Amino acid sequence: METHSFTFLSPQDISYNNSSDFSWFLEMENEFNGNSKKISRKDTAESLVNGEDLKNNGFKDIFSSLLLLDEGAAKQEQPPWLAGFEAFFEADYKERVEEINATYRCSEMEESDNSRKNKRPRKSVSVAASSSTVSAGSSNAGVPEPGGGTGHQRRLWVKSRSKDWWEKCNHPDFPDEEFKRAFRMSKSTFAIICDELEPAVMKKNTMLRDAIPVRQRVAVCIWRLATGEPLRMVSKRFGLGISTCHKLVLEVCTAIKTVLMPKYLQWPDEDKMKQIKDEFESVTGIPNVGGSIYTTHIPIIAPKTSVASYFNKKHTERNQKTSYSITLQGVVDKNGVFTDVCIGWPGSMTDDQVLEQSAFHQRAKTGQLKDVWVVGGKGYPLMDWVLVPYTHQNLTWAQHAFNEKIRDIEKVGKEAFARLKGRWACLQKRIEVKLQELPVVLGACCVLHNICELRNEEMEPELQFELFDDEVIPDNNFRSMASAQARDRIAHNLLHHGLGGGRGPAFL
Repeated sequence: METHSFTFLSPQDISYNNSSDFSWFLEMENEFNGNSKKISRKDTAESLVNGEDLKNNGFKDIFSSLLLLDEGAAKQEQPPWLAGFEAFFEADYKERVEEINATYRCSEMEESDNSRKNKRPRKSVSVAASSSTVSAGSSNAGVPEPGGGTGHQRRLWVKSRSKDWWEKCNHPDFPDEEFKRAFRMSKSTFAIICDELEPAVMKKNTMLRDAIPVRQRVAVCIWRLATGEPLRMVSKRFGLGISTCHKLVLEVCTAIKTVLMPKYLQWPDEDKMKQIKDEFESVTGIPNVGGSIYTTHIPIIAPKTSVASYFNKKHTERNQKTSYSITLQGVVDKNGVFTDVCIGWPGSMTDDQVLEQSAFHQRAKTGQLKDVWVVGGKGYPLMDWVLVPYTHQNLTWAQHAFNEKIRDIEKVGKEAFARLKGRWACLQKRIEVKLQELPVVLGACCVLHNICELRNEEMEPELQFELFDDEVIPDNNFRSMASAQARDRIAHNLLHHGLGGGRGPAFL
């Protein structure tokens, strides 16, 4: 804002504007300098008061007192010859003061107009700021509003729910056996998972509410996967809303896939692969076996689109009701730890069709599985890197001995999937998850399975699950002549080196 200054009247101004009548005033001023100073002081005080330039009451009182003193002094010291000019001087003085007041009023009106123009956008900005504060939600909640006096804080209404069960489980004195029965893992394994997921799942407190702790977030997800209970039961257990529990399950499963899967579920490197081969050969006598492959089906709710492709004929015939599913293909090592998974293909596809569509098959075609056998059941075709049992009739003793060793390796994969479904009961029935979100949940179950297997987490006997995935022999189960010759050599060596079971050596 600009400030306007006004020059007070002086004898020079009066003599300049009225030179014809008061040209002799300068000579009188030189002779009577003392009296002229007192008059100018009086004029200055009156101009300040009459011009309303000083609007503070304290300053008005001071200048009024000075004016009265000057008037008294002027009456005592004023010479007789000056009395005749007093009336004329006061008339001219009032005219000049009126001109100054008029100029001041004009400038004041201009200032008020400018201030109104400037205040309008400020008002709109303040309204926008206040609206953004209200719509900001938790980030600005609880902060006193400007100019609000006492500063009323906003609060979020939250339904009170009991968290007694979770607080009891989370207590350090809670028995490890009961904790393992509820979460399918020991308290130490659970703590390791929480520590590794903390940077990905931790949230900050807000003014509306405190964030859910990391341990409770992970516990909601693991308990939901372990029990397969509906979300309303999860809500009662942990004292959270149903939608909050559903959101936490997806968030933690995504974090498990992002953070833990690269560490706990990867195709083994060269050194690790050599170790896996040695373990399988020491048990079965078959060299270069790098894993056991198996495919299971996960029941789902009937999708809204492409229903026929997810229809599971075998499960429908067995259960006597219409069933839909998606497939889960996995390769495991000797200890039942997953080294590769393929999730999400429709349940109407056979095992060999799922294998051909998987990324694992693409890696094998590019030569990444050189000198490695992956052993599968009758539902897979014989290929350069897939070793399967003989399926024709009238088997020789060598072929029969070979099939027994292949079943031992195949059993490793099947038992691993049985423990997977037994440990995570959500895979045994239709889960309340959208079809596009289901692969993330299944991948998290596989990663958690690996962690439990690597840490030797034993399963309770009541959690054992029996698989009912029927194998469908592919139409073309013979894909490579070289692989057929290699299989015959392996069968011959097993029989003649006494590694083909109890029957082989007795019939030599």
